[in-house]
Formats: sequence, C-alpha cells, structure tokens
Amino acid sequence: MKQTLSPASSRRRFSVLRGLIVLMLLALPAAPAWAADSPPFLPGEKLTFQLRWGVIPAGEATLEVLPTRVVDGKRAHHFVLTARTNSFLDVFYKVRQRIDAYPDLGLNRSLLYEEVHTVGHRKRDARIVFDWENMEARYIDFGKVKKQVALDPGALDPLSVFYYSRMFDPSRHPVLERPVTDGERCVIGRAAFVGRESLRVQGKTYDTFLIEPELKDVGGVFEKSKDAKIQIWVTADDRRIPVRLRSKVAIGSFTGDLVSVKTPAQDPRLYSSRRQRAAP
Repeated sequence: MKQTLSPASSRRRFSVLRGLIVLMLLALPAAPAWAADSPPFLPGEKLTFQLRWGVIPAGEATLEVLPTRVVDGKRAHHFVLTARTNSFLDVFYKVRQRIDAYPDLGLNRSLLYEEVHTVGHRKRDARIVFDWENMEARYIDFGKVKKQVALDPGALDPLSVFYYSRMFDPSRHPVLERPVTDGERCVIGRAAFVGRESLRVQGKTYDTFLIEPELKDVGGVFEKSKDAKIQIWVTADDRRIPVRLRSKVAIGSFTGDLVSVKTPAQDPRLYSSRRQRAAP
C-alpha cells in the first residue's frame, strides 16, 4: 500500500528528526581536557549523516569544526550543525537549519549560540547571548529578547556539549553529567554508558560505545511517548565519532547514520586510530 504524508504528520515526524539531531549531542560528561598534542577534533573535520524515518530517507545533517573565532574578546571554538529535508519531504514540510556554537577554547562554558532556520512557513533568526558576569542567558529572536534564564556554572549549549563529550571514554564514565541550556531553560543533562558493540553502518563495521541520554527533561513527543529512547553509538577510540543515532517514539523509529567523514587537512593521522574495517 502506498503511504502518504499529510503536512501535519510531516511536521510531527521531522520535528522528531530535529529533536534527534539535538539529542544526539547530549552525551554529557564532566572530566579533564584532552592532551594538547592529541585533540579529538580539529578545524576541518566534517561529519555527514543520512536521516531516515523507518526505512524512508528523510534528509541530511552535518557536523563541522571551523577555524576559531574571537567572541567578546575571547578566542572561541566554532562548531556548526546543519540539517535539511530531502526533495521528497520538501513537498510536505521543507526544513533548512543551521546552528553555530561558540564555546571558549577550554570548553568550560558557551559564549554565543546562533540558529537560523526555515521550518515550513516559519522562520527563526535566533541567538543565545551568555552573560556570565550576571549568570544569565538571553534568548533573542529577530533582534527581540524572548526569554532570560539563570545559568548554572559551566553551562554549555547543546551543540558544544557534543564536542565536549568527545573528550571522554564512556567506559570509564558510566554516568555522565553537564549543565546544558537551549536559552529557554538550564538543566543538568545526563547520559549512561550501556555497553560496547560491533556495529555495521553503511557497509562498514565499527567498534562502538553505546550511550543513552536521559529523557526526563525532554518535552514534546519524547515526553508523550511511552518507553521513548535515544541511543548513540560512537567509535570506541580516542575520537568518539558518532556513527549511528536512533530514537524510539510513539510515531516510529528515527535514525541518523554516518555516511562520510572529512578529516582535518593539517593532520590526517588524527583518524588513523579509528577502528573500522570494510565489510566483506
């Protein structure tokens, strides 16, 4: 039987995919920084994921590390997340999204967070300004302050906390925590190390750690779905590259699979330790 998607159902389904993109960033620890000569990521890294709802291709997401920038007089990392629906879903509910995150170089706290997106007929041009002197964040959309929220010390935005999490060996940190804010509230994000698995993705087999973020502070369809779950598989090496992201909610299963990795030009050896082998 041919399956059709109404605009309303498309909105619900891609909102879950967008939620999955954000929730995949919540492997949330608190541990020491990397060794100066062996960071888990460098400018030039780009990860590309294929998104699907069940077996239906839904779009693409990318995670990229750009050169550092100066934000409010402080040198900052520059991380970028993009997401877009494919031509099939564009007919029902077109999504184009870009998030830019700027944490300090020690990944101790966020300095600035920007999001520009078009979702259906709705547009957003938002930023979170972090005022650490007054311990508050201001959520600004199209130049107007929409909300102010108190910050916990060391709070990171959802994108920066993903990169921060890559500094950790999950097998040594079975329960990970970190304050996280999206500009509307600040919560303690938690994730649990479940185990180690051999996982086949896009014709390749990876040695991976499985991590499951806690969902009690997540609203929307995750809050309403019984037995909702998010699972993240990252490479079991010192890079912790995510290779698969999966959610289970009432309206179905959503998956993001790693389809390509672009390594930093300045040191391609960074990824030589990734445990990967071609499928037979």
